[in-house]
Amino acid sequence: MKSLLVFFLILFSFASSGVELLPVESKTIEIYRKAVPSTVNVSNIKLARNLFYGDVEVPQGAGSGFVWNDQGHIVTNFHVVAGGNSFVVTFHNDPKQYKATIVGTAPEKDIAVLKLDEKPSKLISVQAGTSKDLLVGQYSFAIGSPFGLDYTLTTGVISALGRKIDGIGGVKINDMIQTDAAINMGNSGGPLLDSSGQLIGMNTVIFSTSGSSAGLGFAVPVDTIKLIVPQLIKHGKLIRPGLGIGIVPDTMRQRLIQSDRGIIISYVDKKGGASEAGLKGMTQDKYGRIYLGDIIMSVDGQSVNNLDDIYQVLEKKKIGDFVDLKFIREGKSLSAKVRLKAI
Repeated sequence: MKSLLVFFLILFSFASSGVELLPVESKTIEIYRKAVPSTVNVSNIKLARNLFYGDVEVPQGAGSGFVWNDQGHIVTNFHVVAGGNSFVVTFHNDPKQYKATIVGTAPEKDIAVLKLDEKPSKLISVQAGTSKDLLVGQYSFAIGSPFGLDYTLTTGVISALGRKIDGIGGVKINDMIQTDAAINMGNSGGPLLDSSGQLIGMNTVIFSTSGSSAGLGFAVPVDTIKLIVPQLIKHGKLIRPGLGIGIVPDTMRQRLIQSDRGIIISYVDKKGGASEAGLKGMTQDKYGRIYLGDIIMSVDGQSVNNLDDIYQVLEKKKIGDFVDLKFIREGKSLSAKVRLKAI
């Protein structure tokens, strides 16, 4: 009888150990189950010329994304969709492939929005939180498809806030979230979640010499996403304030003025604020001789020496604001007040 009792006690202990989870484990499982239906894989398809078959569709990359709303809008990174002609979106536990088209992109923020051509019967949007109150040390959870391994969950903490990283076209992306949750190739565009399962960012890049996660992952904060995505859905692009000018590339500036200070205006949009203020771009006479445009030295007292400098100053402004420009024309220092218009 005693030996039988011992047997049942041992059996009970084994049964209990198989199903009992720590509270943190149960919470992690809950977060994953809640968010994975809103997480998608995004395949980027490019048309390539084939000698025998003409244009053929060739997969050129894949990443992740998440469902933004019940209209079928999918948010992902711009670099995930860049260069593609068509896109295929797949969902967790759904074998069907759904075609999607680009609605709008904001390359300077590495954000893009796709729209499904056909929606699945059940479409679950991600629950967007906020990023303004995040604290270093909070738990973070990333879902995506690293190296094609679908719907992988990695966990970590928020390592730092307000990071600035290199973006596309020489413009830096501000206020990025740094996390040590493992982010690898294929995670790009996937959701970064907090401990309540709410979206706090979009996984974007890693800093690694080997190309694999080394504890330095970055995500676009959800407050930035909430600001930009509605504009992309409505206008197809990011509407932002601008001077209405083009600028000479840095390498050409060095040849023209042998200086790394200031920005040379290449052209002035006739409908822009710079034109209203009388600024001038480069010109060419009938003999092919080129004359320098105005050289902007500062905007609202801040020195501007490249595209990123001027972008960061104007990003803090609103359409209709006025800015003070200091510039050089034919060796003379001048100033002008320019009204920012939508570009």
